[in-house]
This record gives sequence, structure tokens and C-alpha cells, in this order.
Amino acid sequence: MPKAWSGKRERQYDHIKDGLLQRGKDEDTAEEIAARTVNKERARSGEAKQRSTTSTRDISSGRRGGLRSHQGPGGRTKAQLYAEARRKNVKGRSAMTKAQLERAVS
Repeated sequence: MPKAWSGKRERQYDHIKDGLLQRGKDEDTAEEIAARTVNKERARSGEAKQRSTTSTRDISSGRRGGLRSHQGPGGRTKAQLYAEARRKNVKGRSAMTKAQLERAVS
């Protein structure tokens, strides 16, 4: 953990890392995801000196994970569906809508 993190961010890192380990992620992956999540939240709240446009304008990490988790009414994003269609060599995929891609890959 970087020294620049506050106590709150260290606790947040530990909490995220522990949750990922419980879900079966390996140690290195859990550490990387936790650090990236904490750094993004620091950027969103103005604690970080440098930040990307995506970090400050995208929805929060916690909400994004729930919205883009392949479940619920939204399901997968069009980009995710397109990538799967590409792997399956679906013809005409670039002109398809999200609904058409969903039907083509299922």
C-alpha cells in the first residue's frame, strides 16, 4: 500500500482485497484490483494529484461493478456483446444493435 493513502483508504483497500480473496481471486489480482479501486476513488474525491478523465467522469467503481456485471436488466454492454460476437465470428456484427448482438451470441 502506498504511504500517500489515509487510514480510511487503507481500510478500504483491505476490505476490497479481503472480499476479492473470499471470492476466489488470487493474491496478486486482489491487490491490483483493490489498489486501482482505491486510487480511482481518491481521484474522484480530489485526494490525488493526478487523475484521468475517466476516473472523474465515469460512475463510481462500486456502482459500475453492479451495473456492468452481466446481470440484471442492463446485462452486458454492447461492447462486451460485440467482443463475444467477434470471438464467435458472427457475420454482420458491426451493423448490429445491442439487441441483435444479444440474440446472435446466445
